[in-house]
Amino acid sequence: MNKLSADYLVIGSGAVSMTFVDTMLDESDATFIIVDHHHLPGGHWNDAYPFVRLHQPSASYGVASRRLGSDRIDESGSNKGYMELASGAEVSAYFEQIMRERFLPSGRVQYFPMCDYKGDGKFTSLLSGKQFEVAIEKKTVDGTFFQTSVPSTHKRKYETGENVVCITPNELPRRASEFRHFTVVGAGKTGMDALVWLLDNGADPDKMRWICPRDSWLINRETTQPSAEFFEQAIGGFAHQLEAFAAASSVDDAFARLEDTAQMLRIDKSVWPTMCHYATISHGEIEQLRRIKNVLRQGRVSRIDENEITFTSSETAAAKPGTLYIDCTATAVAFSRESRPIYEQDRITIQPVRSPLVTLSAAIIAYVEARFETDAQKNQMCTPVVLADTPAEYMVSFLGNMMNQNAWSQDDAVNKWVGTCRLNAFGKIVREADRSDPAKMKILARIKENAMPAAMNLQKLINEDAA
Repeated sequence: MNKLSADYLVIGSGAVSMTFVDTMLDESDATFIIVDHHHLPGGHWNDAYPFVRLHQPSASYGVASRRLGSDRIDESGSNKGYMELASGAEVSAYFEQIMRERFLPSGRVQYFPMCDYKGDGKFTSLLSGKQFEVAIEKKTVDGTFFQTSVPSTHKRKYETGENVVCITPNELPRRASEFRHFTVVGAGKTGMDALVWLLDNGADPDKMRWICPRDSWLINRETTQPSAEFFEQAIGGFAHQLEAFAAASSVDDAFARLEDTAQMLRIDKSVWPTMCHYATISHGEIEQLRRIKNVLRQGRVSRIDENEITFTSSETAAAKPGTLYIDCTATAVAFSRESRPIYEQDRITIQPVRSPLVTLSAAIIAYVEARFETDAQKNQMCTPVVLADTPAEYMVSFLGNMMNQNAWSQDDAVNKWVGTCRLNAFGKIVREADRSDPAKMKILARIKENAMPAAMNLQKLINEDAA
């Protein structure tokens, strides 16, 4: 047993773990040991499909100390006119650079890739079998709470019959040319990505099928642009949300209002969505997806045979032999899972405190860890916010964000740090807004006017929905 020591033992080198350590390097003199089973930092980005991109602009992702991307505006494709979205390869390279150029040269970080964490400060090398035990001076940091699942590491929950070809999106670029008929299984953003990739590369929409158990409310990417030139769409969009939540009479009414002001989008106007996973999409992607007319909504699949698809509801649908099935049913993250206190004696469990911005959340958790003494003080500043599965839970999440923001505003140092953090790009937009511009001042006034009514009505609607 090889003996090691550090102030913090960090489990996982995914985005939230990397962001936590990055902030702690600036805000403390602590030392760290990072353990991960992947061969490179970045967590699930190591397993991502080759055409994956961030949902949100690159400027809102990564660690606080270094920009991701160049704040470029895309000039072509379905994201035209909006800020760049980093590819999976770009994100992976970014986190590797952070490790190689910032963490390891600091002399305060030890990194153990290709290792299996056993608990109680012990881990084992997957290559040599060598065992390690860490004397943890302060805390273990759990960066695995999100339980991120991607298609290449996910075990699908339905069976496939003989002669059925069912692949992950990782294999799609290599296998697509062998087929003319395609069926994507899965209603989430991965399924949408696979469909858009096929359409962008010339697949015939009339020969495509989408098995979509639940339709989703989608965040309009125009409202997520962290740039002063998008002040009306981004900050004005937040004002629209507050007004919707302040005036709504029900969950459905709230989302109807959000749709009326283009805060939320849906693909099929004839279907009322029951899912809301923060998937963020452009109008260009929406238009591509609307080209697919053959959408199956019988529920989840239990089996796919050459001539028939069987659903868990026992309903069936005819299948076409020679179809390529693309499995996109991985759940991405553990939506709506039960939270636990973030700070617990000798443990920190990284969870959203500004949902769904997980890296900003990790940075805030690190700053609060470095600044405050007791777990009670820290937990008062950082209450976990649910990662929503449904529209009602989106409202719970929105209210949780507001409550945390209010807690941060009570401490001048925390409020200033959160407001100026690179990952809080909207804070910068508001901070640098031209106070002589009446249109911008009107938007800020709407936010101030509707914040309290929105919070009060959200609590009322959430209680009514839960009853």
